[in-house]
Amino acid sequence: MYVRDAKNREEVWLLDQIEAMGLDETAFRSRDYVVAVDEHSGEKAGFGRIRVHKTDDRDICELTSIGVLEGWRGRGVGAHVVERLLEYAGDQGFETVYSLTGEGGYLTQFGFRRLEESKLPPALAARLEDKRDGVDPEAVPYTLDVDDFEMPGRLRAAFKDASGGPDEPETEETPEDFGIDPDSATYKYDTGR
Repeated sequence: MYVRDAKNREEVWLLDQIEAMGLDETAFRSRDYVVAVDEHSGEKAGFGRIRVHKTDDRDICELTSIGVLEGWRGRGVGAHVVERLLEYAGDQGFETVYSLTGEGGYLTQFGFRRLEESKLPPALAARLEDKRDGVDPEAVPYTLDVDDFEMPGRLRAAFKDASGGPDEPETEETPEDFGIDPDSATYKYDTGR
């Protein structure tokens, strides 16, 4: 399992998942997203986005549209998406990030803390109202200093063990799976021994 930048060709997939999960697609740009991918099957497991709000005095970084596909939940996928987004935010010079969500309990395990609405930058105060009127009526502001991010050990371990697909038992392929009778089949390089 690994997290990488989203590719342009994944735009439709991202929009479909965002719509299915009822997430925010405002100002959608696929290049702002990261995607968690199972390295064995190539199956996409989750995604998330950084949204930068440009203002006259300073730019503000928001983590938004974080989603994990149903069969992959509880495997540390969302935690690693958040970790990668925070890494990118730090690389872009942001010391603090914000998230406006009704699922803040999930974020608190990484060090996010609830923020009073009166302390939100004006650009995010307006965005909070838009989110409440639209996709997330329960949204409240959370914030985190990028350097204060903490990854719980259980989520790191779950992510390392997350390969193999959701609830998919690993099976070994047999000749019969390909329509071959191993008792009567001959092979090109069979030496007869």
